[in-house]
Amino acid sequence: MLTVPQRWVKNFVGLFLLPVGWIFTQTFLNVFSKAGHDSEFWMSEEFWFFGLGAALWTLWFFGSIWALGQPRPLRAYVFGHELTHAIWVWMWGGQVSQFEVSRDGGYIVTDTHNFWIALAPYFYPLYSLVVIFAFGVASFFWDFTRVEDTFMFMTPLQWLYLLLGATWAFHLSFTIWMIPKGQTDLTYHGTFFSLVIIYLMNLLLVTVMLIVASRHLSFAGFGHDLLENTENFAAHAMTWLRHLRAMVLAH
Repeated sequence: MLTVPQRWVKNFVGLFLLPVGWIFTQTFLNVFSKAGHDSEFWMSEEFWFFGLGAALWTLWFFGSIWALGQPRPLRAYVFGHELTHAIWVWMWGGQVSQFEVSRDGGYIVTDTHNFWIALAPYFYPLYSLVVIFAFGVASFFWDFTRVEDTFMFMTPLQWLYLLLGATWAFHLSFTIWMIPKGQTDLTYHGTFFSLVIIYLMNLLLVTVMLIVASRHLSFAGFGHDLLENTENFAAHAMTWLRHLRAMVLAH
């Protein structure tokens, strides 16, 4: 019996996801353009300290590659990578029977596997979520919006934005660094399909962060723009198909 490799099927699905990526990218750029006209956003404390954290981590990332040949701390990334796999296994109701981490790599042994579990470390910013969770728990005991005391010249909220910027840049830089290395996480489910999913999920994450950070953006507005761009894309696609059909019939 002739069977089609699963990777082929998923790569074919990836082709159909390309229009989704195009529409979502166009909508994100529209939203980003709107935020760009918001001077309050660019001058906000949230943006500046988030950007500072991202810039500091980026300098460290490339500096460690230049000085040591590899980014540091590599073991922390591998631990977070494998822990993310494990978290998503548990989310899907599976069990993890073995968890191994070293600077040279890591792996888990589980009874459950799918492409979400395999690709989660490339779009799930674990350490950023740890920061949010830690500050969320602490907020039950202290109202950070009213605390003006500083630690190392920064308020708790400024530290929150700084750490979110640094951990998100940690996630993004290591993701970009690891993808070209032929990870089995990507090749097992088809590299093209995996890259499309990773791009879409990271774009979704950045979009959510942008909407939350800007006082003049909303999820409802984003949804409206997304629907409008989808309708425009469908209209252009139908026009193109009619032209293609006319050319075929003409011959």
